[in-house]
Amino acid sequence: MDGPERDGSATPNAPGLSDRDAALVDELLSGSHRALARVITRIENRSPGYRTIVSALHAHTGGADVIGITGSPGAGKSTLVDKLAATYRERGDTVGVVAVDPSSPYTGGAVLGDRIRMGSNVGDMDVFFRSMSARGQLGGLSMATADAVKALDAFGKDVVIIETVGAGQNEVDVVRTADTVAVLVQPGSGDDIQTLKAGILEIGDVFVVNKADMDGAERTLAELEEMVHRRESPTKGLDTGHHGFEVPDHPDDGVSADVSAPWTPEVLRTVANTGEGVDELIDAFAAHAAHLSNSGEIEETERQRYAEEIRTLVRADVGALATAEIDRRGGIDDLADAVRRRETDPYSVAADIVAPIADCVESNDR
Repeated sequence: MDGPERDGSATPNAPGLSDRDAALVDELLSGSHRALARVITRIENRSPGYRTIVSALHAHTGGADVIGITGSPGAGKSTLVDKLAATYRERGDTVGVVAVDPSSPYTGGAVLGDRIRMGSNVGDMDVFFRSMSARGQLGGLSMATADAVKALDAFGKDVVIIETVGAGQNEVDVVRTADTVAVLVQPGSGDDIQTLKAGILEIGDVFVVNKADMDGAERTLAELEEMVHRRESPTKGLDTGHHGFEVPDHPDDGVSADVSAPWTPEVLRTVANTGEGVDELIDAFAAHAAHLSNSGEIEETERQRYAEEIRTLVRADVGALATAEIDRRGGIDDLADAVRRRETDPYSVAADIVAPIADCVESNDR
């Protein structure tokens, strides 16, 4: 998709941006992979100053196609992402990959962070791969992941692929960061199909039966196609489109498509090990990106994405203020003991903790 030009310079006088961090941002925007790696490390570790770095990069984002790859463990996401990156490179695109792995319960880091991945792209500097921790979020995406995508976008990557943990219905988090979402299943995935029916179906723009050379592939394809048709059937009141998006048809006669027509997710087959179906999958991603652009719905999805990001940041910041107030009052254990002794109640404690924050907000309105 089209986006702002990268002029290779950081936003001057970015609020709170130190000279050192400004130089780091400049290096990233100038194409330094080392600076990109350092920035993403700062982001993942939530190091002091990372927010001002992301803020400085924001004006340079908007040029990358962001694709989410999700699905249950064992569906072959990593192998498919590897082949997608290699195929994009053959087409002349630069690629960034953020692989969100389960968090270690001890360090908070990515459990699978040291595994050997992206074998087809080893040594290719135009494929930047980063394994990141999901930080306890079942959906596999954290604010750190969204910020890392921004860094890759600002760097100038044409395509950014997010590979998620794959934790079922909670994978809806991917929608907030990706423009196009592909949901992977493997043949014979009866339980997976039931999970899709429970909710994840609604986030998919493309559905992929990977390992399509296995027994049961045709049945799985048929089940997915039936589910998509049920979702899109106006008679069932389900014709809302993904994220409320609407997509033009693609008639063969060259006549301009009706931009009000709903996008119907494609159901494709791939064999990631051999690369079979990968070109068709990339074409489906391109078709969905074109629909978002042509219909103007990309503006609405970006609006929704940033609205959710603002809410998340505000909740986190207010939560930090509340935690500090709890500590100032002796800590959560002391407060809980007071409630246990019936000296107060949870509602009163919560109201007392929030009161100073509310007073500050109200004083600014006067």
